[in-house]
Amino acid sequence: MTVSETIASAVPGAGTGTGADAAALPAPAEPSGRDLGSEALRPHAEHAFADELKALAAADDRPRPARWQLSPWAVATYLLGGTLPDGTVITPKYVGPRRIVEVAVTTLATDRALLLLGVPGTAKTWVSEHLAAAVSGDSTLLVQGTAGTPEEAIRYGWNYAKLLAHGPSRDALVPSPVMRAMSEGLTARVEELTRIPADVQDTLITILSEKTLPIPELGQEVQAVRGFNLIATANDRDRGVNDLSSALRRRFNTVVLPLPATPEAEVDIVARRVDQIGRSLDLPAVPEGVEEIRRVVTVFRELRDGVTADGRTKLKSPSGTLSTAEAISVVTGGLALSAHFGDGVLRPADVAAGVLGAVVRDPAADRVIWQEYLETVVRERDGWKDFYRACREVSA
Repeated sequence: MTVSETIASAVPGAGTGTGADAAALPAPAEPSGRDLGSEALRPHAEHAFADELKALAAADDRPRPARWQLSPWAVATYLLGGTLPDGTVITPKYVGPRRIVEVAVTTLATDRALLLLGVPGTAKTWVSEHLAAAVSGDSTLLVQGTAGTPEEAIRYGWNYAKLLAHGPSRDALVPSPVMRAMSEGLTARVEELTRIPADVQDTLITILSEKTLPIPELGQEVQAVRGFNLIATANDRDRGVNDLSSALRRRFNTVVLPLPATPEAEVDIVARRVDQIGRSLDLPAVPEGVEEIRRVVTVFRELRDGVTADGRTKLKSPSGTLSTAEAISVVTGGLALSAHFGDGVLRPADVAAGVLGAVVRDPAADRVIWQEYLETVVRERDGWKDFYRACREVSA
């Protein structure tokens, strides 16, 4: 009998998919304090903003749902920013309508799961991470959705060494992030839900409706304890890829995250995020490049909206999303160029190539749209001559 046949006979329905195979790998070593500190390139939210979370917890005298680290009011304050009575400044993690954050936080305090929906680049993942960090103190219980995400990633897998040696048991079972969240009363996260195959998506139905995860191989089940909930993200551009079934969609309260309402809000978001990223990479300070940030945001908004800021000229929109996240990437790349190959000040030549790469995704159609925008809008705009020349140079 082969190993595969032995496993199949030991565990009814067990297969050899990628999720099950991954379960046989040894668990990663527990991160050290050094890993979680300043040496981490991108610390988890609960570590990066630990001081703010601690200050909020100390000042928070409002009722907290079971196993929540903060009250709903404090969670909303953590995301939206504010000043505590002791003078501690809480930096905004999300710039947008307050009511959206309040609805999202309130949803997590009920028995309904939360679905954050929006076009790419609207901070869905960012918001879900910070919500989990503020509510549970742990944002790492994450399932990353892809076309190859197996059922085991949401339910559970098996340690095949233990399975072959001793047969099916709780000791041989490898819990998924969702199962761990259910057992410990924490918040689980599922990223890009609509990229997961439909039959795998539907494994969430029983979890979200009955708050139970059956383990038929053992004749047992895991029941969610108070405090458990789930945040999923999906983007509008994925409609038709793996649409959610009506049964699954009913288990979620959907909150749509919009694009920034005004240019000023988007500039503020880009500047704040680039400043955070820049500090971790030892890049120049953002304030010296605010004008270029404003230019990048203006270009993206005009091409995204199909009209100039003054409303006088209609434009063709390229195939890309030109999201706030892409603007952050373009500006961060420009800061790196200015730091390593310039004088440390963000200039038009530093962002021109990044803007071109973001706009021209389809080499044929998008290039025509970009050239037309350059000649009819950018060329004629006061104070934009250097930007026009830099863009012409990289577009040649």
